[in-house]
Amino acid sequence: MVGGFSRAPGNPRQAQAGAWIRTLSAGWLALSRDWRAGELRFLFLALVVAAAAVASIGFLADRVQQAFTSQTAQMIGGDLVVQARAALAPNMAQEASARGLSVTHGAQLSSMASNERGMRLVSLKVVDDAYPLRGSLLIRDHEHPEGRSTGAPAPGVVWVDAQLASLLGLSDGDALQLGESHLRVGGVILQEPDRGVQFINMAPRVILNQSDLRATGLAGPLSRMSHSLAVAGDAAAVRGYHQWLSAQLQTGQSITLPGQSRPEIRRSLQRAQQFLVLVALLAVVLAAVAVALAARQFHHRHEAGFAVMRSLGASRWQLGGMLLIEFLFFGLLCAVLGVGAGYVFQELLVLGVARWFDVSLPGASWAPAVQGLAACWLLLLGFALPSLLRLLGTAPMQVLRQVSTVKGWRRWPAVLLGFAAFASLSWWVSGNWKLSLLICLAFAAWLGIFMAVAYGAVRLGPLIAAAVPGQGVLRWVLISLGRRRGLAAVQVGALSIGLMILLLLMLIRTDLLAGWRNALPADAPNTFLLNVQDDQREHLQNWLESHSVPAQPLVPMVRGRLVAVNGEAAEAREYSGARARRMVEREFNLSHQTNLPESNRLTAGRWLDPSAHEVSLENELADTLGIALGDLLSFDIAGETVDVRVTSLREVKWDSFDVNFFALMSPLVLASAPATYITAFHLDSVAGDLGRELLEQFPNLTIVDVGVMLDQVRRIVYQGTQAVQILFIFTVAAGLLVLGVTFVATREERLHEVGLMRALGAPGRQLRQMLYIEMLALGVLSGLMAAVGAMALAAVLAWQVFDFPPVLSAWPLAVGCLGGIVAAFLSGGLTLHGVLKASPMRVLREAA
Repeated sequence: MVGGFSRAPGNPRQAQAGAWIRTLSAGWLALSRDWRAGELRFLFLALVVAAAAVASIGFLADRVQQAFTSQTAQMIGGDLVVQARAALAPNMAQEASARGLSVTHGAQLSSMASNERGMRLVSLKVVDDAYPLRGSLLIRDHEHPEGRSTGAPAPGVVWVDAQLASLLGLSDGDALQLGESHLRVGGVILQEPDRGVQFINMAPRVILNQSDLRATGLAGPLSRMSHSLAVAGDAAAVRGYHQWLSAQLQTGQSITLPGQSRPEIRRSLQRAQQFLVLVALLAVVLAAVAVALAARQFHHRHEAGFAVMRSLGASRWQLGGMLLIEFLFFGLLCAVLGVGAGYVFQELLVLGVARWFDVSLPGASWAPAVQGLAACWLLLLGFALPSLLRLLGTAPMQVLRQVSTVKGWRRWPAVLLGFAAFASLSWWVSGNWKLSLLICLAFAAWLGIFMAVAYGAVRLGPLIAAAVPGQGVLRWVLISLGRRRGLAAVQVGALSIGLMILLLLMLIRTDLLAGWRNALPADAPNTFLLNVQDDQREHLQNWLESHSVPAQPLVPMVRGRLVAVNGEAAEAREYSGARARRMVEREFNLSHQTNLPESNRLTAGRWLDPSAHEVSLENELADTLGIALGDLLSFDIAGETVDVRVTSLREVKWDSFDVNFFALMSPLVLASAPATYITAFHLDSVAGDLGRELLEQFPNLTIVDVGVMLDQVRRIVYQGTQAVQILFIFTVAAGLLVLGVTFVATREERLHEVGLMRALGAPGRQLRQMLYIEMLALGVLSGLMAAVGAMALAAVLAWQVFDFPPVLSAWPLAVGCLGGIVAAFLSGGLTLHGVLKASPMRVLREAA
């Protein structure tokens, strides 16, 4: 019997069953022995931390994402909203109710509202008693000057917004005429959950109960009324209803889901998700490094034992079966404990995160638990299995001679396996292939650079030592490093990667989050002026300047409809996507500008030639409609067909709230087209005296207040930064644990070296000095490389992923050097702990 294996006589089936039982027994005995001996403690710690980090961040990110989705559902008034120009079929509401979903009907139309002080064109919103399904409608009245949460107004009562109340001098109890009805004003609207844009002058808001609509006489057959149906309920039921409803849609009907209502909101949500995903990916990187080093140490300590078993007759299949069973049990234990710890950690973190949200965080799904389990197994497969399999090829004489059992070129399959496992896990955790690929390639490249630089630096040690006079400590340090080039390269590479991740996390918490917040400054435009006539431009500019309103330049705006693409008619029925059909059916706001707007960036092609018939399209619009560079588009502008060639695609920063357009044309194209002008500026209160004075001076203008939407975006940014910082705390803690594993993983080699030097008579003081000088050099080198790598990666992330200008700072260089020195000295202290006072033979026996 060798290592728990023996041959069993009998028939083949009994022999095979006995072999499996002996393999299971040997694997379990090996696991028990290694566990009691402490051989698995570092690998166990690394895998548990990996599973806990991925699961914990996954649980919390999943719950935060659900909270974000819940808040964006408030912006549209439900979990799904279908809108149409005509009345919706009754079966749409019936199907929703049958699936257990709550339903509310709504309608909007323009109408005149009047009292004794005059009349105004208003945007009339008709709601039923179930409104709102998501969010809160806040009303201010005499009894509740600070506001109260309510639903639909009672029959005979209307809610009005502050602008209409100011323009018509309305207060609680006053009468307001709508069509043929006189209704009582019950309060002023402070917050409307499903309203992203507020219209003033031509369309201030009035909310009316559905039961009063017929009496007003406004719902006639010729009224231009749009209809809506909002549903809310269980996520699975909403998804099923969405699939059913998509097959029922007709021309003029569209579906809106949370986060799809406005490009400004959608971009902020995307950035919030990307930040959360990035923190999770960095935890995966830390775990991968720790597992690789822990597995390397396990291989080093078991190489001699496997060589002995091979010499006693154990076959590779027997040893492989024993390893397989041992690590099946071991991986299952680590995965379960890690996911359990991750769930407990995120429950504790939720107590700190939930208070940043207006709604409580919903329960987490099971997907993060599966990801945590998979993280443990994938890291074990990709980063531990190659080192473990190398044990099966261990030859006794190679171990005794201290010769590597695997040639360098044969290790490439193991490296590729590790990279594939890491890339698969990263993509699964993030769901963002671009971010995952960037992280994978960046860290693989930087690890290679770190190790190559470290290897080259220490290889110069003997050459520099030859020029150092005498037999000083510095000379011995240089010679020692030159002899341990591989170990030094591994240690510096691991230390640099660990420090780079921690520095990158610090940059995320400070510079990248600051860049996100700065992308939406406090004085961002919140008011748009539309319908400015050509003869009003100079007068309006003078008025704005006299009232110290810093407005953007007036930009022309022309209405046009896309009628053909490359000579083929653009018809809604030819497009499969609901958004594409909607874009083809609607009229575009077109404009011409000589220069590329500041909040735009060309992603393909060249800028417009002022003397040619050309157009520049926004990226997402071009993708939605399947339009590419060089395509010929035909627009119907004021009854005249105009042909333009697509010469560029643009990325538009919608969340800048500047005046932006989906399509920009050369000035020559729109020179003779009837145009109005639009501008934007920041105004503290449109409903105040300045807004009223502006309307009195220019009664034809349309004032659009996007303050509510701006506040929603700011709230998303604020809550997103808070969530990222909470996740940052956990990931830093995980990083420090993993970094500790990387330090301990090289302890055995240093124990052996120190023990050998003590056996040769080196005094403890000299050993301590040598180690301190070595740690200082390696720490400075690791810190500098980590800082450079973190700064470069943060700049690339800001530019390519998060889409805002990178913030350049010098502090990572100083922090990196200091962190590298501290980490290196901690490693040195751990190595020397108890060694200098122990006997050399005992140290050598323990390190063997």
